[in-house]
This record gives sequence, structure tokens and C-alpha cells, in this order.
Amino acid sequence: MYPIPTSTDHLLTEAEKENLYLKLIEQLNKDFNFANEPVDFPLSTSPNELKIQLHEKVYRLIQYKFAEYLNLLYIIDVSEEEVKKLNGDDIAELAEKVAFLILKREWQKVWFRNKL
Repeated sequence: MYPIPTSTDHLLTEAEKENLYLKLIEQLNKDFNFANEPVDFPLSTSPNELKIQLHEKVYRLIQYKFAEYLNLLYIIDVSEEEVKKLNGDDIAELAEKVAFLILKREWQKVWFRNKL
């Protein structure tokens, strides 16, 4: 059964435990590039580095390229309902929560592709 992650750290630990962490990085790279927001998370990126770099990328998109940010969420298929529930008062906190939603959706894609 699909393990629903409760936090970024939980998700990344689960991805490593399932030996799907590298596939998660590949999925992130693929979808960001597809959305014309190139990133290159090397496969050697540690989970903590990934968390920080993804947070920074989302923060910059919200701050400076909002239309591209919305397009990225659409391409990745992040739940619009979940995004609307978030408090946007603090952009840094919002970026952290959106980064988790992105990871959660990408993890879901990777997990189902490899388990079913």
C-alpha cells in the first residue's frame, strides 16, 4: 500500500529505504525541465541538499517568476486544493510547504510506477 508521507524528511527517508531516491531525483529533473524551469539535481545530491535546493528554487519562482511557478505546479500535477489551503503570508514558509507538495506528488508518481 502507498505510504503517505507526513513530512519532507519522512518522504526522503522512505524513498531511500525503497531504493527509489535516484528515480525521485530523475522525476524532479524531468518535470522541471518539461516545465521549462531547468534544474539539474545530480544523482549524488543528498536528501538534505535536495530539500534545501528545491525549497530555494520554489522560493525564487514564487518571488520572481509567478506564472512559471503556476505552470510548474500544473505540469507536476500538484493538487490545486492543497496549494489553496496554504497560508501565503510568509513566502519562505509557503515555498517550503509547496516544495513538500511537489516532492509528495513526484514521489507518488515514482512509487506507483515502480510498485504496480
